[in-house]
Amino acid sequence: MKKIKLALLTVALAGSTLAMAQDKAALIKQFIDLQKPGIESLARGLVEQSSAPIAQAGSQYLQTQVPAEKREAAAKAADAELKKYFDEAYPIVRDKAVQLAPGALTPIMEQNFSEEELRQLLAWINSPLSKKYQEMNPKLQTALTEKLVAETRASIEPKMVALDSSVAKALGAPTGGAAGAKAAPAKAPAKK
Repeated sequence: MKKIKLALLTVALAGSTLAMAQDKAALIKQFIDLQKPGIESLARGLVEQSSAPIAQAGSQYLQTQVPAEKREAAAKAADAELKKYFDEAYPIVRDKAVQLAPGALTPIMEQNFSEEELRQLLAWINSPLSKKYQEMNPKLQTALTEKLVAETRASIEPKMVALDSSVAKALGAPTGGAAGAKAAPAKAPAKK
């Protein structure tokens, strides 16, 4: 009889541990799902940051090398090219960020937050947990950013080279790809 009770207790404890692990995993998934707007914002920032050097160089060229009577048309053409790049690159980076987020963020969340902390985090009350999360957030973003840049570099770099060339062409500037060849997403946008 004692062996049966012990076996039932063992099964109950194992089931309880499994349920707790599933609960924690579900909480982490919920957390990551709630972070989707922030993840998409991170992707937006990376794409915008990647084209900023080309936009800045184009603006400088526009002001110093393009005749005044042609500036407005050239600026509109360059802006159209920048928008085209963003419209093509952002969905690639956004979708990859959303795809990579669970794999990049889950291990960090599992290691650094208990199930109860995850419950509190999802409720997001004003507590010491808020400070802990704020401290972990840069590490989470760095983990995702590193994976995102590595996974999207091959598809974004050719677009950067093409953008550099098309903006230069729109402005009537010489093309050479120097500004955009190394401007693929490399760092997360600076936090304010």
